[in-house]
Amino acid sequence: MPPRFFVALFLLSAAAAAADNKMEFAGHTKFSSTSQVYPDRSVFRDLVGSRTLDVTADLRLNLQRSVGRWSFDAAYQLLLLDGDSVELGRALPGGTDIFFPGLPDDGRRLFDLTDIIRDSGKTIALHRLDRLSFGYASERAVFRFGRQALSWGNGLFYAPMDLVNPFDPAAVDTEYKGGDDMLYLQYLRDSGDDVQGAYVARRNPASGDIEANEATAAVKYHGFLGEAEYDVLFARNYGDSVAGLGASKSVGGAILRGDVVVTHSDIDTYLQVVANLTYSWNWFDRNMSGAVEYFFNGIGQRSGSYDSVSLSNNPDLIDRIVRGELFSIGRHYLAASVMIEMTPLWGLTPTILANVADPSGLFQLVTNYSLSDNMTFLGSINVPLGPKGSEFGGIESEMTDRFLSGGAGLFAQIAWYF
Repeated sequence: MPPRFFVALFLLSAAAAAADNKMEFAGHTKFSSTSQVYPDRSVFRDLVGSRTLDVTADLRLNLQRSVGRWSFDAAYQLLLLDGDSVELGRALPGGTDIFFPGLPDDGRRLFDLTDIIRDSGKTIALHRLDRLSFGYASERAVFRFGRQALSWGNGLFYAPMDLVNPFDPAAVDTEYKGGDDMLYLQYLRDSGDDVQGAYVARRNPASGDIEANEATAAVKYHGFLGEAEYDVLFARNYGDSVAGLGASKSVGGAILRGDVVVTHSDIDTYLQVVANLTYSWNWFDRNMSGAVEYFFNGIGQRSGSYDSVSLSNNPDLIDRIVRGELFSIGRHYLAASVMIEMTPLWGLTPTILANVADPSGLFQLVTNYSLSDNMTFLGSINVPLGPKGSEFGGIESEMTDRFLSGGAGLFAQIAWYF
């Protein structure tokens, strides 16, 4: 069925929710602005000038209904992006668009629930269903089918065990994770352990055909061992075999977590490791929560060279970046953040993401403020650090003395919830 049919169906259901107290209907509107500067010798500066300015509007309507053990979940989105980065995306040479994933589309998904309203000049507008699923839950078992979100693993910034739509470590607004079309199952054992299974069917974006090598089939066992928790994962992801082991435990008031993931592709076998420590405390009458994380990305560049020729010799890395499955091209990373509760209504979070082999990094200062019971402000300052040729300082392009580099950026968002 065409996307417009599903969108119309959702809107009719939402209208019915207003008169049916058994339904839960909520949503938000978000208006955001992003400004980015580009340094000398940047390819992007050559294409659009010294800076870009973008404005984004996002309307989301969430609808949920439960009847006995059965449930229905849907979410409608109307997205508008207007600005210079749209023009930049159109001007980029083939291949470099992997650094600008843009707005979501359903080219790989089982169901096409996205409809383009306008795609011209500096403007892109679309509407879509980001959730559309029904489910059944008993005392021990859960079954859900349709577009839904799934998050696995113990990574805070980097998440190698999170195989379906992981967040970019640099993402500021992480309120909603993108949904995918899947079958999800969960079974709860008497011990409290549980088994989860998921199958995500996908299409080959070139042919449009549903193919097994595009799918993700995964089983994860979550258990308890004394005061510790552990996860065991086995999966088949885009034709690759994946095995993972994760654990978490409280240590002296802190929480220690980690995952080890091994991926075997047709080309090679890769190891990924993530480990983090979180701790909360009070300092100068302010609540604080800190986190530090190490990530080893065995799929990253062994040579430390990020020019186009070197990257082309690592197709497994490029494939994962294009799919939005991986966001790091190096091998060794450190991340750290501290959430400071300045007041009960105002939070401040400085964060650093660092490629320790370059070295280069990204500094973020994120602020969130509750303006009222149903309105919030979210903002960030983003500053890349590192020399030309490094990951965050700007990797080499195919043009002589030109780099894929960006400078400082600002992000500001007002959200109203209803």
